[in-house]
Order: sequence, then structure tokens, then C-alpha cells
Amino acid sequence: MNDDVVDKITSEMTSKKAAKKTLTRDLSVERAFTTKKRRDNASAKQSSSEEVRARGSKRKTESVWSPRFKKSLTGEMKTFHSSLPFDKTLYKEDIAGSIAHVTMLGKTGILDNTAVTTLITALKTLEKDIATGKKAITGTSDDIHLWIEEQLTASIGSTGKKLHTARSRNDQVATDVRLYLRTTIDTHQKLIKTLMETLLKRSEEHQTVVMPGYTHLQAAQPISLSFYWLAYFFMLERDFERLQSARSRVNRSPLGAGALAGVNYPIDRKQTMKTLGFNSVLPNAMDAVSDRDFIIEYLSCASIIIMHLSRLCEDLIIYASPNFNFLTLADEVSSGSSIMPNKKNPDSLELIRGKSGRIFGHLLAVLTVMKGLPTAYNRDLQEDKEPLFDTSTHLNACLSLLTHVIQTLTIHPENMRQACKKGFLLATEVADYLVTKGLPFRTAHEVSAALVAYLDDHDKDYLDLSLAEFNQFSPYFTEDIFKILTIDQALLRKKSEGSTSPDHVAEQITLAKMVLKTLLH
Repeated sequence: MNDDVVDKITSEMTSKKAAKKTLTRDLSVERAFTTKKRRDNASAKQSSSEEVRARGSKRKTESVWSPRFKKSLTGEMKTFHSSLPFDKTLYKEDIAGSIAHVTMLGKTGILDNTAVTTLITALKTLEKDIATGKKAITGTSDDIHLWIEEQLTASIGSTGKKLHTARSRNDQVATDVRLYLRTTIDTHQKLIKTLMETLLKRSEEHQTVVMPGYTHLQAAQPISLSFYWLAYFFMLERDFERLQSARSRVNRSPLGAGALAGVNYPIDRKQTMKTLGFNSVLPNAMDAVSDRDFIIEYLSCASIIIMHLSRLCEDLIIYASPNFNFLTLADEVSSGSSIMPNKKNPDSLELIRGKSGRIFGHLLAVLTVMKGLPTAYNRDLQEDKEPLFDTSTHLNACLSLLTHVIQTLTIHPENMRQACKKGFLLATEVADYLVTKGLPFRTAHEVSAALVAYLDDHDKDYLDLSLAEFNQFSPYFTEDIFKILTIDQALLRKKSEGSTSPDHVAEQITLAKMVLKTLLH
């Protein structure tokens, strides 16, 4: 082989090696570029995912519904929107409802036993921590429902997020409020019964104490103080009955109604109903979550109760004034003046009387909130709770305080009897006397009215007149007129059932004792 051929072969081999090296280098560069590109893309995707998760996580710390929105609530809106500062009052009811709900989810197989046990244990621990002050209900949560769920998630992890399965805050809050109101009514009834017992005790003590009865705040006819106390006893009996009737409608379960249309799980509403002590299940989910007539009915009952208490307080304020001096309030329920050393003011009674306007206002407030709401749930319903809580608190205080006032006041029987001598309280007795002699009542009324005018003009009383003077007004007067012209006789002459005569007052006392035995609690 000549040298030229060898050189040619060698050159070709060298070229092929160079080309191969170039190709290998190019492929290596391409693979490196591709790998880098893939890494960059993966990194970008990871960064994007982390950013999304971060945004989602950030929103979730604000509210469970935040991921739906691109912007967070303003600080002002967050504060305005949150009901936690006042609906934290419902934490016991909310936990009780959640335990019942989770128990049912376990029995229906919606949650496994491990999750159920973990949730119930955490709920009971949280309730204990709140009650003992270990855990304070604070923060920026929307409401007590989400605050409790957040606490569970923080303590037991993702299992806490299962608490809200097959439930809406709409049926949750309706359940909580009904449980709260049921307890509230029970407390009111106990306090009403105690006040009724106090009035009955006073009535038994004051059967022989006579006082003027008033119409238009003008002396009208003599009555016994016992008769007066019994009037308020029977008013309170009706108040008790109204609450009992309202309670039967409060005690119906909305739990399981969901947001408004029910839920997509095979839940057992009757089980949670029984667990929570409700008497029945509300049959329509939309009605269950959207109406607050049970709160309005309660506030109506409360308004009538406080109206009765206010009237009683008004009477006692008048009777305690120096102008009447029928009774004296105990020092511990009275106050003085910062400038006038002589004053003893009935502040306890005045404050109870003043609370009536507050409670009436709460009834009107909730009626106004409800009147224009479209069906079903609306956030306006958040405004039903503060009127409810405030009414419950202040009505309890009023019932308790008024009981103490009546238990400790001192009666002045002689001043009451003396007051019966003013105002011609026996005028009706005179008219009825003439009816027994044969005069028509209207004619007898005219004669008695003319006689009152004469006595008033001459500054005299009935017993200051002679029979001759009586006969100037009617020949039907005889000597026996003087037998009826006493305060005690005026009471004894009353014949009708429910009257102020001693016999009928005794019957009312017996009836009152029977009423107390039949009342619940």
C-alpha cells in the first residue's frame, strides 16, 4: 500500500473521530440543557404550588371559606363580621351538639371509630379547659363554631377537620341557640316559682291587713294586702305557663338540616334529637335553619314577664314613698343621695322597672331583623343573639332581686288602714245597700254620688252623719246603714268568687298552694 493511500485512510479516520467527538459533545450539551430545563420547570412548578398552598394556607387561617376569594377581609370587615365576642356564650351548647353529631356519624358509619373517639375526647378536653380558664376564647375566628373546629385541628391534626362532616353552621347555630334557650327558660321558671312562693308566703301573713285598692291611682275600694299579693301570684302563673308552652316549640331539633336543603349523607337525625333531649325533629330543613320565631316567642314571653314585674315595682315605689308610707324597703336594696342626706331611694325597684324598656326593645329589634329576610339563612340572623343573651341575663337578675325585695320589706298595717278612711272608699257599699232596699242600681249610684259630694264639701265622713242627714238624700236609708259603714264589713260583704272577702282570699291561697305543686321544677 503506497503512502498516499495510507494518508487518505488515516485522514478519513481522523475526520470520523472528530465528527464523533463533536456529535458526542453536542448530545451531551443538549442533554445537559434538557435536564436543566426540566429542573427549572420542576422548580417553577414547585414554587408555584408552594405559593398556591401558601396563599391557601394563609386564607385558611382567616376562614374556612377564604380559598374561594382572591383578597382577604379588611381588618374592619373582619371585626365587623365576627360574632365570636358574643356567641362564645354558646360554647357549651356547641360542644354538646358536636359530640352528639360525631357520635351519630360513628354509629351510621360515616366516620370510623378511631376518628369518633379522637374527636369526642378532644371536644371534652376543650370544654374542660374553657371552663377552668386554661383556654380563653379569643382570636379572629368567624364564630364559636369555627373557633372550636380550629382548636381541635390544632390539637389533633387533620382529624379535627372531620368535625363538620354532614353539617352546616346554619343547622349548627340553630341547634346551639335552641339548647341555650331551653336552659334559659328552665332557669326563668325556677326563679318565677321562687317569686310566686314568696308572694304566697306574704299573702298568708297579710290576710287581715287592709289597704285601699286603686283605679286610676285614685282610692277606689278597700281590699286586703293578701288579696293584692295574690293578684301578682296569678299573673306569674300565666307567665310560667307561657314559658312552658314556648319551651315545647323551642325543644325541636334542627340538627342535620344542613345549609338549607339537607345533606348528602345517611345521617340519623332522630338519634341526635334523642341524645340532645329534643322532643322532635323539625320536618323541613329550610324552615329549621331560617326561622327564629322561637326566639321571638321567648322575647314576647319575657316582655310580658318584665311588664308584670315593672307594674309591681311601680306600686311598691309608690307605697314606699313618704306620701303613702305603706311599707319600708330594706337598706340592702335601697340607696341614698350624693347631696341629700335624708334620701332613701328604691333603686332596686327603679332599675327593674327600667329594664322593661330594654327587653321590649330586644323584642322589637329581632322582629325588625326578621321581617324582610328572604328565605332561608341570612347573616342578619347573627343579630338575634345579643338581644337573646341580654334578655336572659337581665330577666334572671330582675326575678331574683325582686324576690329579695319582697322577702325583706316591712309592712305598716296601721298606715294602710288609715289610708282607707280617705277617698270615700265605702261609696259603692252605700249604693249596693240602697239596691237591697229596692232602688235600681243606677238610681242608687246617683244617690251615693250626691252623698259623696256633700261629704267632700263639708269635710265629713259617713259616720259623722245622722240618719236624718242620710234621709235627706234618700228615704230608703234606715238605722242598719251604720252597720255596713266599716272597712272590715266592706270586705266581708263581697260574695263573688275571686273577691277580696276573707273567705274567698283563703280559697285563693288554697288554690295557689295547689298551683305551686303542679308547676314543673
